[in-house]
Amino acid sequence: MGKLSIEQLRERVRGVVTTPDDDAYDEARKVYNAMIDRRPAVVVRCVNAGDVMAAVDFARENELDLAVRGGGHSVPGFGTCDGGVVADLSGMRGVRVDPARRTARAEGGATWGDFNAATHAFGLATTGGIISTTGVGGLTLGGGIGYLSRSLGLSCDNLISADVVTADGRLLVASEEEHDDLFWALRGGGGNFGAVTSFEFRLSPVKDIYGGPMLYELEDAATVLRSFNDYITDAPEELGAFPAFQLAPPLPFIPENRHGDPFALIVSCWAGPLEEGERALQAFHDFAPVVAEHVGPMPYPALNSAFDALVPPGLQHYWKANFVTELSDAAIAAHTQHGPRLPALNSTVHIYPINGACHRVAPEATAFAYRDASFATVIAGMWPEPADNEANIAWVRDYYEATAPHSEEGGYINFMADDDQDRIRANYKTNYDRLVEVKRNYDPGNLFHLNQNIKP
Repeated sequence: MGKLSIEQLRERVRGVVTTPDDDAYDEARKVYNAMIDRRPAVVVRCVNAGDVMAAVDFARENELDLAVRGGGHSVPGFGTCDGGVVADLSGMRGVRVDPARRTARAEGGATWGDFNAATHAFGLATTGGIISTTGVGGLTLGGGIGYLSRSLGLSCDNLISADVVTADGRLLVASEEEHDDLFWALRGGGGNFGAVTSFEFRLSPVKDIYGGPMLYELEDAATVLRSFNDYITDAPEELGAFPAFQLAPPLPFIPENRHGDPFALIVSCWAGPLEEGERALQAFHDFAPVVAEHVGPMPYPALNSAFDALVPPGLQHYWKANFVTELSDAAIAAHTQHGPRLPALNSTVHIYPINGACHRVAPEATAFAYRDASFATVIAGMWPEPADNEANIAWVRDYYEATAPHSEEGGYINFMADDDQDRIRANYKTNYDRLVEVKRNYDPGNLFHLNQNIKP
């Protein structure tokens, strides 16, 4: 296999090196999205930064495609490839908390469940997604939207430093003090610039929150969306909440005769004083009658993992995304037309507010450029049966095409499919040219191209 052999790779790597001849190969190549079925030449199950460096060197020297897998949730399947090298960081899941400094360092394969379990013990947290099985790395590199975005900013806004294996096989520390151009690009620029082996985050006091889901009848969906759009603009920043469409799962708090029915939702997370929680969520009761709810005080990690069961590994996935300045009447009409047509219990639509603390960061301060957007919308098509792929992909695309004219040109890269490469420049607006320059400095050969790719 060119300049470096598999035997030489195995000698250098502490973790397990798996090839198609090995019994564990099919398990090693498996990814979260079951629609993706690829056969890499080698999977390196890394256990430390040295293993990642070896995998990068092997791919570069042998001129092979390189996929970097962290938590493994990439909907487009960027964590694997045909005939290339997979640097699988999923065994690197350690999280170390420094409660005195209010920081935490997470390895490149850690999930938000790993992270929250470690930080919650000290009553601390940072912004970390909606599903706890999501990887810390992928979410942060794309920006990082979650329950705490309005109060703490994006995940990348809380990043202090990152250890990065670059295309030449070096391990660099990127921060405001070292390789600050690389640090700037990592905060929203995706996996274009290297394989990040650890992330250091700033933490904030968040332990127990007050929140959960509230379900509304579809006939009230337009009112709920319009009221939410107006309310969230000036709502207290401790309030993280988002409207959604969802088929009702078979949960005890939902009337049994309504299981499987489509509903409009608001999922809330009040991260201020618990005793103010009920009052903080009262506005959502005022929007329209609530059919069912499961709202109250709970540990923050409990909310962050509450929907995990709806998105197990092995589903078919196809997603689309847009940034939105406001939920106009035309946009709401498109949502109320397409949202209720959810094709499966697992499918959903979320409209995340990204104002508050997110707006206090300048568009040019990080690679994440849409600091003037108020919402990030994701149409997340997820279903179990491959036989339904054509029809369900069509639902996602039709929904997206209906909402796109009422949205910004760009979207959040973490929610995009593999057919969204033509939107790269729009996703970064005026930051795009600077990202190209950083790419040329650190990856001129575009070794890290299995992503929403910024070409050097």
